[in-house]
Amino acid sequence: MKAVPRIGLDGLYIEDVIQDDSFTGVVPIYAQPEPEEAPDLPEDREIEDEADVSEEPEQPREIIGYLVGITLPNGLYHPRFDLVTWNAYQGAVLEAQSDYADELHDWREQWAEGEEQGPEPVYTPPAQPDNLWIEGLTPEEIAELTKPGELSEIEMLKKENMLLKAQNNAITERADFIEDIIAEMAMQIYK
Repeated sequence: MKAVPRIGLDGLYIEDVIQDDSFTGVVPIYAQPEPEEAPDLPEDREIEDEADVSEEPEQPREIIGYLVGITLPNGLYHPRFDLVTWNAYQGAVLEAQSDYADELHDWREQWAEGEEQGPEPVYTPPAQPDNLWIEGLTPEEIAELTKPGELSEIEMLKKENMLLKAQNNAITERADFIEDIIAEMAMQIYK
C-alpha cells in the first residue's frame, strides 16, 4: 500500500489516500449518486406489468477530483498537478499507440502477402513530462507565507526575560566596579 495524492478539479493537492502499490496514472473520482427513493405503493396493490416501467437513461456521473499515481515532489508550498500537460501527454501516448498499431498491421500484411519485410515495428512511448507537479501559489503568496510574523506571547516574554537578565548583569557588574573604586579610594585616604 502507498499514499497517493488526491487533487481537486483545479489540480490543487487535497490529501493523501491509501492505494495499492501498483496504482499509477491519473484516475477520476466520481460523485456518489443520490439514492433514488422508491415510490410509495399501497400494500394490497401489486405491480401488474413491469414492462411499462420506463427506464431513464443513466446520467453521466460528475467528476469531483482525481487520484494521481505520480510521486509528489518535496519543496512545494501548495502543490498543483498540471492536468492540461497530463492530458496532452495522454494524447501523445494514444497517438503513438495508434501509429504503432498501424505500422504493425502493415508489417503483418506484408508478411501475409509474402512480400519482403523489414524488422518488426517496436512501440516507443513518448517520454512523460517531468513538470507535472508545479507550485500552486504565486511568488507573492509564498513571500507572504515565509515573511517573519509576529512573535507569540511566550516568545515575547522569553525575549523580555533575556533582556532583563542582561540589564541585571550589567547593573551588578557596575555596582561591583563602583565598590572596588570606593575601596581603592578608601585605601588611598586612610593610608
